[in-house]
Amino acid sequence: MKRLLSSVWTPTTRNLRAWALAAVVANAGITVTGAAVRLTGSGLGCPTWPRCTADSFVPVAHPDHSPINTAIEFGNRMFSLMVLAVAVAVFVAVWRSGRRSLVPLALVQPLGVVFQAVWGGLVVRSALNPVTVSVHFLVSVGMIAAAYMLFARSTEGDGPVVPVVHPWIVTLSRVLTGAMLVLLVAGVVTTGTGPHSGDERASRFDFDIEIVARIHADIVWIVVGLTFALLFALYLTKAPEQAKRAALILFGVEIAQGVIGYVQYFLAVPALLVGFHVLGAALVWIATLRVVHKLRERDEFSKIVNSGTAARV
Repeated sequence: MKRLLSSVWTPTTRNLRAWALAAVVANAGITVTGAAVRLTGSGLGCPTWPRCTADSFVPVAHPDHSPINTAIEFGNRMFSLMVLAVAVAVFVAVWRSGRRSLVPLALVQPLGVVFQAVWGGLVVRSALNPVTVSVHFLVSVGMIAAAYMLFARSTEGDGPVVPVVHPWIVTLSRVLTGAMLVLLVAGVVTTGTGPHSGDERASRFDFDIEIVARIHADIVWIVVGLTFALLFALYLTKAPEQAKRAALILFGVEIAQGVIGYVQYFLAVPALLVGFHVLGAALVWIATLRVVHKLRERDEFSKIVNSGTAARV
């Protein structure tokens, strides 16, 4: 415990990187536990907020919900406290490191968790309206992006960003990132139109699921095509190995995610596969961010990355 506290209060550059990575994992994890709530029909397992029931902050017997549903929803709420703890640790570590340029990225974490908690109350009070549930996921996508940027920046200085590939490839990576965001939104709409509402009383988007699923699939093919084009361009221009490797990993994750998507569609979207698809969405997003980072470089923050001494500026 003392060592853990020290990593927050007197952080090294390595500590900052570790805490940022923990934030990436925590925010990706909350998307999966949130999906588990919806997929098991436990969205209203705790029918009030911030209490679990009208009279208790912890689960108690409720006539409208099984103990399992209540436990799943309450477990997701408890996991959000762990995400908050990591978020606070990230912010404190960055502040104590003296690296003021990283403070805005670190501040996104605790503020994001607070927003998600308040928004969670709206989700419950709206009886799991698909718009409110969708915002939950998309905010987590933004928090993952901020955490990954902090992870990438933790070992970098504040000098100018220098592309290590052709400018057109940088532009292509930005187009790919934008398309990936559109894909994530389309996936959210598809999920909000499908059968897994989180509770039998919850509303759904009033769209034709066949049309929505096909639009989603079309965007998938656009993203895969852009990724293949990026990968081809990187190999054609003999880009740095780390950039090519990152793009290849992204392409592989996309293919795996696509296979899961098609299988779940033809099997009438079983809950377990939908859960894996949500995890895949988070992994695809992280892999995309990694590609963008590997296409540029910046001066190293310090030679003390591996020294164990406190990193301060």
